[in-house]
Amino acid sequence: MYLTGNSWLHRTPAGLKLLLVAVASLLLFQVTSPWVFLPCLTVVVGLYATLGREGLAQLKLLRGLTVFFGILLLLHWVSGTLLEGFAVILRLIVLVLAANLVSVTTRMDDMLEAVMPLFKPLEWFGYSARKPALGVALVLRFAPHMMQIFSRLREAYQSRSGSRNSWRLLPPLAIQCLRMSDNVADALRARGGSEGLSDR
Repeated sequence: MYLTGNSWLHRTPAGLKLLLVAVASLLLFQVTSPWVFLPCLTVVVGLYATLGREGLAQLKLLRGLTVFFGILLLLHWVSGTLLEGFAVILRLIVLVLAANLVSVTTRMDDMLEAVMPLFKPLEWFGYSARKPALGVALVLRFAPHMMQIFSRLREAYQSRSGSRNSWRLLPPLAIQCLRMSDNVADALRARGGSEGLSDR
């Protein structure tokens, strides 16, 4: 998922990017007006545009969430809070895109080192700080990738059946995710596990 490059986003420290996304999440969850999220979405899309064509291509990951967004909007429409539903969806879009932007512009080892200080207190009790830090870094790295997998599965299903969504997509998605986790686990074992990763 990492986009190679030397843009200003690539050069920004991983810890700062993660902190900004965390602060933005806390602030945006206090907002209820959908009109506030429109300029936020414009800013995030503009940040992707600074990465060029490959950066804008990352916006396709939202296609994997259209079903989820549709269900949310339907529930809010039924409950008579349609405007609030738009606010919820726009908030999720902004935060998902912001988190993915960090993922595609941050190397894995940089993200690991940025997350590790959060788990340093575990070392006081004799536990490794790298293992939970690696788990968090892997989630941040591969969550957008799993959404892309679902989007490809849905496109393949649509080309065969004419329908965009079905519960039948869940088993192949689970298989793909399990296969990916096995491949990642094998790669980590070949490098000595979490402790084998470079400390730089």
